[in-house]
Amino acid sequence: MDAPKSPLPLAPVPPSAKDRLIVALDFPSAAKALALADQLAGSCRWAKVGLELYLAAGNPIVAELKGRGFSIFLDLKLHDIPNTVAGAVRSAAQAGASLLTLHAAGGPAMLRAAVEAAAEIAAQGGDPPQLLAVTVLTSMDAAELATIGVAQSPAEQVLRLGRMALACGVAGLVCSPEEVAMLRQDLGQNPLLVTPGIRPAGSAAQDQKRLATPGAAIATGASYLVVGRPITQSADPLQAAQSILLEMERERRAGGFHVA
Repeated sequence: MDAPKSPLPLAPVPPSAKDRLIVALDFPSAAKALALADQLAGSCRWAKVGLELYLAAGNPIVAELKGRGFSIFLDLKLHDIPNTVAGAVRSAAQAGASLLTLHAAGGPAMLRAAVEAAAEIAAQGGDPPQLLAVTVLTSMDAAELATIGVAQSPAEQVLRLGRMALACGVAGLVCSPEEVAMLRQDLGQNPLLVTPGIRPAGSAAQDQKRLATPGAAIATGASYLVVGRPITQSADPLQAAQSILLEMERERRAGGFHVA
């Protein structure tokens, strides 16, 4: 089944590995985040600003990273009443985010309000972020879902929320690597699929429960990979990032490098 298209023009997914690796700068201060970003400058294009860093440093960290040449994945996982989320989309556009997350569990009215806000920004000549709906957090498994009253498996819940979110017009989904192949088969090639839970072979799973190696995630159809601790907590973050990029590039050469 092909998913409905977003009402906004979608930026094409670049073929270059370095343009598809998003480094999660999950730090408690701007100084630590910028120090790591400076180590990776030129090797990686994307930086993720999540709740920890955003609450510590606010919009200035987005501007600082953009000034260093990074595109920003603003991972705030918005989940509120429609009017509030629409306003947050407008604020994220002013901050300079290129990708912005919101929870699919917020429901159709909230998702549509976000999409409409982004469309209005574009109609006025602005540059809104592409909206990504978070389906099921990669830290959750079937047992975790059951505790909040969801009887479906993670895969079933991801597909259900993903179909609903795309029907509301979002550009793509955030999902674990375990669901990428299923979503590609069901939703087609257009939606962006942004995939956290990436762990190079031999890395500790930590609090992630549904994960894959970089090559496996790319092979099954991920558009972008989000990698945090395997890079940021490495003794040599640049070498760790370059190793992941090399694995992604090997997958491209093997013919499995998906481009939406």
